[in-house]
Amino acid sequence: MLIRTFVPTMKKIYITLVAMLALATGAVAQPQFVAETPIQKVGEMIFQTPKTVTFEFQNKGTEPLVITEVHPSCGCVSVAYPQVAIMAGASGQITATYDAGMLGSFQRELAVYTNQQDEPFYLTFSGRVVVSPLDFDGNFPIDLGSVRLNSNYVEFDDVNRGDKPVVELQVVNMEHGTYEPQLMHLPNYLSVECMPSVIQPGRVGKIRLTLDSDKLFMDGLNQTSIYLSRHMGDKISDKNEIVVSAVLLPAFRDLTPERLETAPHIVLMDGAEMVDDEVSIVMGTKKRVTKVINVTNIGEEPLTISAVQVFNRALTVSLGDRTIPAHGTTKLKITVDAKELRKAKNGPRLLLISNDPRHAKTVLDVNVE
Repeated sequence: MLIRTFVPTMKKIYITLVAMLALATGAVAQPQFVAETPIQKVGEMIFQTPKTVTFEFQNKGTEPLVITEVHPSCGCVSVAYPQVAIMAGASGQITATYDAGMLGSFQRELAVYTNQQDEPFYLTFSGRVVVSPLDFDGNFPIDLGSVRLNSNYVEFDDVNRGDKPVVELQVVNMEHGTYEPQLMHLPNYLSVECMPSVIQPGRVGKIRLTLDSDKLFMDGLNQTSIYLSRHMGDKISDKNEIVVSAVLLPAFRDLTPERLETAPHIVLMDGAEMVDDEVSIVMGTKKRVTKVINVTNIGEEPLTISAVQVFNRALTVSLGDRTIPAHGTTKLKITVDAKELRKAKNGPRLLLISNDPRHAKTVLDVNVE
């Protein structure tokens, strides 16, 4: 009798232990939000110069993770987070941009709400906002003496006729007196706004450039140089030059799906290798090196290359034929000049503009070894 009552009791104990073990080992399917670095220190920030902090996270659970909301602890912080579910084992990013509108030390938090639990997870970043950081070089590498710029190269990329895109440069006043930014040799398709119009000593200002694409001369690369005046009566030189590039795309608004099927299609080949967006040239100690790329039209209609342009004088290019028949090929010769390469403000690149609606603009970065 004892054996008959003891055996079913052992079965109940075994089932209970299995259930408890399943709970203990997390066998219940659910998402799991795990931040890689939930607390970050961003160091010194320049007054009124926004900075973005990135928090990497992973879903270490077994079900999709959904971030339903991210609440910053201050209106001075703007956030961005994935709007789609993060699958089990996948990763994502949450970014926080702090406007640096107040001087002094700060600590800001993000409350991250998910479908894992009702309570939020917290991410924290801290730092210090200063007028004059100990080292301007990292943030403003372009040294013009009395002022420094974050960049001396401006690019308006993939512009369609009618667009009015905006690019901002940041400038810091290194002098003891006030500074009023002025730009010289501004073309009619660019307009400028300086904020503030007068920059106090040690403060950072913005130079906002707006492009009127309707006034651009041609499809493809439109490039010019403008010059930042550092003081009253300043003259233009390569030291205060700012290169401005705008790539205007041709329009294909009236292209039907049927025409798209037979449209020209450009393909670049480096020997047997297809070229995507970069080509390598071994220079070594040579002064000039030339490389040949094959340009092939795999479409059913003639391919017309309306522009072959370079972004700086380190490159020269020549094209065998501007019009390539269906399934035809021509040669593109790329030559690198070592002397001009050392003086270039930006990396060597070339641009092809064609009537291929899928690749109206083809940009090749030239990697010189």
